[in-house]
Amino acid sequence: MNGILYVIIGLLVGVPTGVVIGRFLLRKLFRDQEAAAQNKVKKILKDAENDAEILRKNKLLEAKEKFLQMKAEHEQEINSKNNAMAQRENGLKQKEQSLNQKLENLNRKESELENTRRNLEKQIELAGKKQEEVEHLKQQHVQQLETIAGISAEEAKNQLVDNLREEARSKAMAQIKDIVDDAKLTASKEAKKIVIQTIQRTATESAIENTVSIFNIENDEIKGRIIGREGRNIRALEAATGIEIIVDDTPEAIILSGFDPVRREIARLAMHRLVTDGRIHPARIEEVVAKTKKQIEEEIVEIGERTVIDLGIHGLHPELIRMVGRMRYRSSYGQNLLQHSREVANFCATMAAELGLNVKLAKRAGLLHDIGKVPDDNPELPHAILGMQLAEKYKEHPEVCNAIGAHHDEIEMTSLLSPIIQACDAISGARPGARREVVESYIKRLRELEDLALSYPGVEKTFAIQAGRELRVVVESEKISDAQSEILAADISNRIQTEMTYPGQIKVTVIRETRSVAFAK
Repeated sequence: MNGILYVIIGLLVGVPTGVVIGRFLLRKLFRDQEAAAQNKVKKILKDAENDAEILRKNKLLEAKEKFLQMKAEHEQEINSKNNAMAQRENGLKQKEQSLNQKLENLNRKESELENTRRNLEKQIELAGKKQEEVEHLKQQHVQQLETIAGISAEEAKNQLVDNLREEARSKAMAQIKDIVDDAKLTASKEAKKIVIQTIQRTATESAIENTVSIFNIENDEIKGRIIGREGRNIRALEAATGIEIIVDDTPEAIILSGFDPVRREIARLAMHRLVTDGRIHPARIEEVVAKTKKQIEEEIVEIGERTVIDLGIHGLHPELIRMVGRMRYRSSYGQNLLQHSREVANFCATMAAELGLNVKLAKRAGLLHDIGKVPDDNPELPHAILGMQLAEKYKEHPEVCNAIGAHHDEIEMTSLLSPIIQACDAISGARPGARREVVESYIKRLRELEDLALSYPGVEKTFAIQAGRELRVVVESEKISDAQSEILAADISNRIQTEMTYPGQIKVTVIRETRSVAFAK
């Protein structure tokens, strides 16, 4: 018990003593560390001051060296400038000396020229006196001649001039006449030679277009299928194509009659498809005709592109290319328009080459010269003027436009291409069998007949069939009633009687059809 008590007492006495001693030792340690830190800081400051002093001295030395170097460069530059100025001064002095010497030479020459001028004046004065003496002697001589001849000198001069002028005029007129006669003879020979060579070097066919197409069939049973029940199929074909389909006793053949070659070709191809497919009824007929029209339009573009490629013509507007393709299905007085235009283009190229003109422009103008016959609108304009307007619209060369418009003398010719186009057009059309006036006037009459009916409001399509003896007019059922259809037929027939000239009689048939369509889904 007493031992524990001693221990406790010892602990109570020892702990405070240890704390006091520990605190004393910690303070002493802190003081030592602080003193060491202060000494270290002083050493660092002293080292920094020494380094700064050394750096300052180095900078001063570098600045002095740089200053000395700049000073030396400046002095060297000043010396070089002084040397250059000295050389320039020396050059100026030399030039001054040279100018002074030249000035002295000029003064000397001026004095010499002055002396020469005085001498010349004296000589001129003496020459003037001599000239006066010569003139006086000449006048005396002329007076003596006038006295002897009995006429004055002026009258003699005028007579001599008149005689010389008349003689020169006579000789000139004789020479001019010989030159003109020789030029006419040579020009006529050369022109004939060029035309004959052009015709000989261009070989073309002279086939005549007609107004009927023959559709061949394998047997006569197909005729009944084409006619259809109560003739509904053949009526649908005629209404869709505008072509008269003649089914008669001709074996294994059906005749397609119509003045428009495009319509005849559409009808022929459509019938071929229908017969090949076997399904022939009104709805199928309309579908096939629509597809065939699209196919013909594509073929027209292809024909136009192939034509311009064959002729070597580049940069033609796509719409003009399409019109060139449509020429395949147009005729001019019975002559195929595309064949005629290709022929004229080749003629023009040959003539232009012989005459040294632009061959490409000549060929281009020859191909496009009848382009105004292709559009169906503006029938009141001459085809040459319409073609010129189309060429100007699609940015063709001015010489090409003038050649198109002037090839029938509707406008004035302003380039050498224009008479060439006119001559080649005449060459192509004047060949035996190339053209047939009757066909052209017949087709023109049928077109006028169709256009007359189309001018009425509510008319959708018109077809002149049976060689112009019948006019079928398809009207829109929403705009024209049954009663108005009868009035329209009478109005058209009366207008045809008063405005058109035609043989026999023309039957006007107005067709009004109502369709109701519904779809089962």
